Amino acid sequence: MHVQLTTDNCGLVAALKAIEGKWKPDILCELGKAARRFGRLRHSIPAISEKMLAQQLRELEADGLVERTVYPETPAKVVYSLTDRGAALNVAAAALCHWGEAAGQGMKHSPAGVEAMAGLTSRDEFVAGVTLGTP
Repeated sequence: MHVQLTTDNCGLVAALKAIEGKWKPDILCELGKAARRFGRLRHSIPAISEKMLAQQLRELEADGLVERTVYPETPAKVVYSLTDRGAALNVAAAALCHWGEAAGQGMKHSPAGVEAMAGLTSRDEFVAGVTLGTP
């Protein structure tokens, strides 16, 4: 019996919508290592434009995955970090990453998510940290 996956019967659909976008996995991966200021985050993902980074951060914040903290200094200091919900999503993403690496080699058309994750130079370090339960 084949069951059609919908947002009503599968949390996977909601999870995939949360990371929908070319740069969201990269951003979540970087913030999974440590909280970052905008400039440092931008520097750690060289191919992303400032406009796209700002847009993706706003969307992640609206979804409750990223927290934006403004410190009352001159000049203002803004730090982005994962919420508990965002950290939990990173743990789930690590399992998908493992699956994609294993399944992607034998698939005629590799999934877009595998291609996106393959571009992360720190992916193995990230997955190892999540597996070991370290930040």
